[in-house]
Amino acid sequence: MDQRRIRMPNGELPKKWQQSAKVVKAVQIAFDMDSKLQYSIRRSALDEGISPSEKIRDLLALTTHKKPKRPRLTVSLSADDYIQLGKRYNIPAKNQLDIKKYVIEELTKFAAGNEYFDK
Repeated sequence: MDQRRIRMPNGELPKKWQQSAKVVKAVQIAFDMDSKLQYSIRRSALDEGISPSEKIRDLLALTTHKKPKRPRLTVSLSADDYIQLGKRYNIPAKNQLDIKKYVIEELTKFAAGNEYFDK
């Protein structure tokens, strides 16, 4: 069913859709700043366990998410990346889950030997 046609009798969106509508209206902005300033904000956010965007919202006295989101790292991998990683780990590129496991293992080894890893 087309969402544009579903309206309450008063012309408003159903309550469960109203929050989504607010999110759609949000606008992301980017800041071109000196790399030292960016590093300072990112590092401060990292030390506080929040995202850089949450740190910026905090600095601007805007509302922030009280409950921290699940921390995770992301990377976008193309088909060519999977081919390259498959060769690196000596497994077929189509075995993306196995490649992910090897990547996690490699990142874990790096992090465990890094100066920032709390042992």
